[in-house]
Amino acid sequence: MTAPVPGAGQVSLKRAIGPKLLILFIIGDILGTGVYALTGTVAGKVGGALWLPFLIGFFIALLTAMSYVELVTKYPRAAGAALYTQLAFKKPFFTFMVAFTVMSSGLTSASAAARAIGGDYLEAFFTLPSVVVGIVFIVAVAALNYRGVSESVKTNIVFTLIELTGLLVIVLIGVYAVFTGAGEPSRLTQIHAEQAGGLMYALLGSTALAFFAFVGFEDSVNMAEETKDPSRNFPRAIFLGVAITSTVYILVAITSSLLVAPGVLEQSSGPLLEVVKAGGLSFPPQLFAAIAIFAVANSALINMMMASRLVYGLANERVVPRGLGWVDPRRRTPVIGIVFTTALAIALISTGEIAGLGDTTAFLLLCVFTVVNVAVLVLRKDRVEHAHYQTPTALPVIGAVLAFVLASPLTGRPAEVYIRAGVLLAIGLALWVINWLVVRRQTATAAPGE
Repeated sequence: MTAPVPGAGQVSLKRAIGPKLLILFIIGDILGTGVYALTGTVAGKVGGALWLPFLIGFFIALLTAMSYVELVTKYPRAAGAALYTQLAFKKPFFTFMVAFTVMSSGLTSASAAARAIGGDYLEAFFTLPSVVVGIVFIVAVAALNYRGVSESVKTNIVFTLIELTGLLVIVLIGVYAVFTGAGEPSRLTQIHAEQAGGLMYALLGSTALAFFAFVGFEDSVNMAEETKDPSRNFPRAIFLGVAITSTVYILVAITSSLLVAPGVLEQSSGPLLEVVKAGGLSFPPQLFAAIAIFAVANSALINMMMASRLVYGLANERVVPRGLGWVDPRRRTPVIGIVFTTALAIALISTGEIAGLGDTTAFLLLCVFTVVNVAVLVLRKDRVEHAHYQTPTALPVIGAVLAFVLASPLTGRPAEVYIRAGVLLAIGLALWVINWLVVRRQTATAAPGE
């Protein structure tokens, strides 16, 4: 398959992301809403052994990351999972639905972040309706996204350093607690096995939700056309990004459970703020709340960048109308994709809650990860001229099985998550039909003159 020509805008994306920017981009994409806003919900599902779902989530994320690294170094173009699906299965409808699933996951993730902006962290300063805050924020993100990838990624670096600082504060609080004998170490091994389904149910349900904290590395493959030497830079960046963030997550989870009871964490939309208050160190809660707001904002920024670039990539592959891939010749950013994804995000913010939107994100991406792990095996028969990373064959098989299990009802996921995902995919189906009718009409119109 030859590389697709640029989309309707006739302007290529600018390669502005070097190796250091890429690593920070991935770390910033993974860190954020999941750990800052949903740690308490995970604790409510698993109990005091809060670190365990994050450890299992890291293992599953790493397996799928290896598949993504093989594919992005083999095919360093925008569109990510949609491109790999098309190359592997050559079914345009299936490709479109996978692409729309990925885009939907980015939008639900950004919407969860936007809703979290107006939660307990913002209430450390003042109270405003979370829906209003979320909509205003997502529009501001769209404006920054429009200005350009270089500006957006540099903003991401600043936000990444801020949010990483906040998590390191939590880790330092944990170290202080250990040396001073504070907290309840016995909680670290407690699992809510008494719930319906027992131990396995508790682990599956909590891991499925905790997995939301790990999503993000897959967003970076949609930036392949804006990355310098992607075949060389992506493997190190993704593996380092997943390893660094996972280590921080596990340490934060241990600290949170050590100092705060699972029930208290579960009731808060700003669970790490509860940890700061209980930590014994003189760290201003309002300062930490401000850091958390930056962290959550960063998640929304990166996910909206991904979603708009995915629309651009799909237009280049001619899976959706080419007009959606129009690039502003002055800013060299996919302006139509930005407008389209922002409108969908506003609708999600207006109708969903933080936990439900986060769980929907995890479910959608686990479905996609199942497909990607299968695709990497199918595409082994396809040879390319340049050298690329190749993961051991057994790992995509294991990754596909584990992702499928975590996407299944075995996790006890609420019905509203499946309904929300179903509605989003139904919208995708409607768009596919509209696009098919447009293409069919254009073909019929052009036929007489041929």
